[in-house]
Amino acid sequence: MIQPEWENRLHQYITGIAQNNGHKLLAINSVPDHLHMFIGLNQKQSVSDLIRIVKSDSSEFINKEKFTTRKFHWQEGYGAFSNSRSHMDAVVKYILGQKEHHRKRTFKEEYINMLEDYGINYSEQYIFHDLSEDTGI
Repeated sequence: MIQPEWENRLHQYITGIAQNNGHKLLAINSVPDHLHMFIGLNQKQSVSDLIRIVKSDSSEFINKEKFTTRKFHWQEGYGAFSNSRSHMDAVVKYILGQKEHHRKRTFKEEYINMLEDYGINYSEQYIFHDLSEDTGI
């Protein structure tokens, strides 16, 4: 779980990863069980390659810094959505408001709603699962 004590360092680290790969990180925010990024994507690198690097490098950073007592790793998979330039302000506000937003709705509910809003077919077996399923919380 991403803890408030070290989430800013994680955000800074991930920002560096994005910048070092030629991307522009426009917004980043997290809650304990997930992270949102809004990125101006460098067309020379695929989204899947960027996410693979962000996940592996940030996991290594979290574990090296011993931010958690247990080995940290991200869940498999990710969601990526494109947005038009005209929606940039709304997306940044949405990402920066994640903590407040998730007091009202779980990530799983939010993600399924996004998939449905974008008209994306999905299978429940491939949807993010709650941390309580992993930790018994």
